[in-house]
Amino acid sequence: MNKAITDGVLLMPPPFANGLDVYSSGDGTPGSDTYASAANAAFVPADQDFGGCLELQKNASTTKLRYMGETPLLPGCYLRVTVRVKAISGNLPSVRVAGYAAAAGGGNVSGVAQIGDSVPLTTYGKIVEVSAIIGTGNRNGVDLVWGRQALYGHFGLDLTGSNGGVVRIDDIVIEDVTAVFLRDMLAQVDVRDFGAVGDGTTDDSAAFDAANAVANGRHVLVPAGVYRLNNDVTFDTHVRFEGTVSMPAEAVLLLRRDFHLPAYIDAFENEEEAFKKAFQALLNNADHESLDMGGRKISVTAPIDMIATVPSKTSYATRRIIRNGQFEASGAAAWTTYTTTSQATYDPGNTTRLDNVVNVANIEVGSLVEGNGVGREVYVRSKNVAQQHITLSAPLFDAEGTQNFTFKRFKYLLDFSGFSNLAKFGLDGIEFPCNNVCSGILLAESGLTFTVQDCFISRPKDRGITSHGGGCQGMIIDRCQFLSSEDGANVSDRVSVGFNTNANDVKIRNNRATKFRHWAVIGGGSSIIIGNHFFQGDTVDGGIRSAGIVMAKPHSSGVISGNYIDNCFIEWTNEHDQAPEFSSEFSFSALSITGNTFLSGGVAPWFSYIVVKPHGAGHFLAGLSITGNKFRSISGNIDRVERVDTSFADLDRGRFKDVEFHGNSFHGINTPVSNPLRLRHGEAGTAQTWVIDTKGELPFEGWASQVVSVTAHGRLRNENNVTRFDMPYTDPEEGPNRDQVHLGWDQPMKGTVNLVVRMDN
Repeated sequence: MNKAITDGVLLMPPPFANGLDVYSSGDGTPGSDTYASAANAAFVPADQDFGGCLELQKNASTTKLRYMGETPLLPGCYLRVTVRVKAISGNLPSVRVAGYAAAAGGGNVSGVAQIGDSVPLTTYGKIVEVSAIIGTGNRNGVDLVWGRQALYGHFGLDLTGSNGGVVRIDDIVIEDVTAVFLRDMLAQVDVRDFGAVGDGTTDDSAAFDAANAVANGRHVLVPAGVYRLNNDVTFDTHVRFEGTVSMPAEAVLLLRRDFHLPAYIDAFENEEEAFKKAFQALLNNADHESLDMGGRKISVTAPIDMIATVPSKTSYATRRIIRNGQFEASGAAAWTTYTTTSQATYDPGNTTRLDNVVNVANIEVGSLVEGNGVGREVYVRSKNVAQQHITLSAPLFDAEGTQNFTFKRFKYLLDFSGFSNLAKFGLDGIEFPCNNVCSGILLAESGLTFTVQDCFISRPKDRGITSHGGGCQGMIIDRCQFLSSEDGANVSDRVSVGFNTNANDVKIRNNRATKFRHWAVIGGGSSIIIGNHFFQGDTVDGGIRSAGIVMAKPHSSGVISGNYIDNCFIEWTNEHDQAPEFSSEFSFSALSITGNTFLSGGVAPWFSYIVVKPHGAGHFLAGLSITGNKFRSISGNIDRVERVDTSFADLDRGRFKDVEFHGNSFHGINTPVSNPLRLRHGEAGTAQTWVIDTKGELPFEGWASQVVSVTAHGRLRNENNVTRFDMPYTDPEEGPNRDQVHLGWDQPMKGTVNLVVRMDN
């Protein structure tokens, strides 16, 4: 590009033949002395080398020659000033290109170099050419860097050294040499043309902003160097990074046209820092709803504290997604679990609080709480150091009084715990290789509809996804894979958990999980768990199995449907209840387990697929529906598919109501169960009281609470073999286990009847 051609900019000074009144012996500024009538200057019309030229005698320590015209200096335009000189007589001086850098209003721009390198004249009559390149940007080959303040210049030369010598000077040449520096000026704007230095310390924010302002759709080039940006910088056009940038934590770099992780990696070079800055930009602009990682893998050397990347925020509630990439744990030291033990007091009247906590400042938010009477997956939700108390994610079932608690703070690849609220946030198509050194994701303290979709959480050391508060409200986990690091461990030795929830309305759909201690601990209600496959077996013959899903809220309002539940079981507890014995609340109720495939192999005969484990007395089943499931045991039968774990308490079977347990299939099960239970009973000899045993075929070893119907199957006859049409009365809940029904007749009878018996009311 040549400004004289493309924009009609006048660069070349007039020849000396046109007169010396436009050439100054000073700086070239208006009002300075000219050579028009100077005693030491004269125009020579016919020099044998130069043709017309200026003959000048040096008469001052620095004899100046400046063109008084205003030669414009535009951003991105580089000028070369060339002068040819020869000594004629007298002392031999030195010569250099020089200029006057003029700012707006004509004042001089201080602090910039305005003289070139001096070249000595050593021989009379020998032509010496001196030149210098002047421009706004600091580029290799630019002699005089004037920055953006300089709007124009007065260019010429200086004679230095001894006085008295006479020289002849050819016409001054000023030409546009921008093409030497810019490879594609028409499509590219270079930040150096706007004053960017790239030395790693100088603040180049203003230069970046200026380049963006004039780009007008052209690409912006950030050439080699390290550019410090102390303030927010936004690019509205495409940017190409050959160099890198550095920024303080609070400063935002927004690449509107290149908002994807590869561009930020180009900008920051360090992958972790690039992701942090890209995430910061995601939460600080309204132009993009998602951050595309472009399939890039980030080697994560320490937990990424997500709130630290956006120090200006404590909560966020606008839909944002991170998608299409990988976070892989690297190293080991930074991932060590922080464990501390402190004494604290629990009062069931303050259901989710520990008081008088010793050294509470040392306990980290998000820590797992362990101690006597503490249920599974109870975490530190928040803490108050001044008042020495801790808020828990769930109540404790039997911890009243003072004891020592252990607090384990696992380390997570992505740690959102610093957010007080994070809503409508999602992870889509992300892989988390935890490599058995760390956990996957720690949610915010609270928030709605956190979504994890099409993700792989691979080999977490302790936890896949952890909710330490209410950040799981309405959470959606969809089409993900949870791949345990404990595949080779026996069930009894496993400790990892796929995920947990505390709040309501989670949707867990179409996932696959392998060999955790527990895949899911569900602490809230109204959960929908559909279409998942999770398996937790081992190679121990007759070995134990752990719960795949733990439902920790008795009034569940949940749906578990269409899952493949393989070598594990559903455990339903009330371990997150500060008063676990029944009083007046809803008991174990409102749960639907429908259309699932249950499979086990090589397990102990007492294994069951559905286990109810009350932690206090007086509880019962109500509104439970277990229908359309397929139960199958291979490599050995099991006794029954359902049972009550009485480690803490038993159920009150006299209060069962609205329990539907039917339409299921049983293979390799010694005692199939159903409610209502359909029985056929025959008496070969006459008896006035028929004793009918349900043989343990009522679910959860329930009582035979009522007989819904009795119908004769064929003729009923008395002891005289006379057909009778009598109707018996029923006595339910008979026998030592209250699981028998007695039919009473008005006379001894024999024959066969069909009965429908229920274990609920």
